Amino acid sequence: MGRMITIIGGGNLGASIAEGLLKSKFCKPAELTVTKRNISTLKALEQKGVQITTDNSKAVKNGEVIILAIKPFQTTAVLQEIKKDFNDKKLLISVVTGVSISEIQEITGKKIPVFRAMPNTAIAIQESMTCISHQQAAGNDVEYVSALFAKLGKVVTIDEKLMDASTILGACGTAYALRYIRASIQGGIEIGFDAATASLIAAQTTKGAAELLLLKGSHPEQEIDKVTTPKGCTIAGLNEMEHQGFSSSLIKGIVASYKKIAKD
Repeated sequence: MGRMITIIGGGNLGASIAEGLLKSKFCKPAELTVTKRNISTLKALEQKGVQITTDNSKAVKNGEVIILAIKPFQTTAVLQEIKKDFNDKKLLISVVTGVSISEIQEITGKKIPVFRAMPNTAIAIQESMTCISHQQAAGNDVEYVSALFAKLGKVVTIDEKLMDASTILGACGTAYALRYIRASIQGGIEIGFDAATASLIAAQTTKGAAELLLLKGSHPEQEIDKVTTPKGCTIAGLNEMEHQGFSSSLIKGIVASYKKIAKD
């Protein structure tokens, strides 16, 4: 029997985490509870055997590992509601953007292990990039949290001061990558493909390019050089993209997102 896991907040990310935990068989459906005010959207999880409830307090009491997956503005109210149910046997993992470990500990007033994690929505298909950080957590808890997210994709442990940056590059980055794919699809349609075929080609090509870097550990420019011949069509396209601000616009977007999260 594994640890009982409670996810507070069954929105897009919380539900994706639940789906990933089930698909990876990290836990059994009976070992997982998900809370949400409107539980009608969690019927699919309920049908798989997951415990669904609107009662945060009850869910925390029955859980050993608590994953906090709510909106930042809800954090104080929800933690105030459930802090009475924490004890030294609980483990808290927050995937809330912009709320520090010290802020969480101050609200709860309890000395329990607190982790911050920033996965992305690809966690539902076990392909997330998750950054985790903690303060003075016990070795067995660190191993458990790392193993949990390793079942759901790639994991890297970082200093907490980089959590906002990891949110931008790893979580928001999903949207940036999808916007690139969407633009590729639109370009593919313009040069003759139907939408379905263009979508398949663009998505698989992007996936293949990413796998080249992950599996070979190479630099993007090394792989670019292999498909860029003198006077060829690839370099003509790349140069036109750069003339139109391709790389600089992406960098500026990342920095703008970071400034927004840091400001808020």
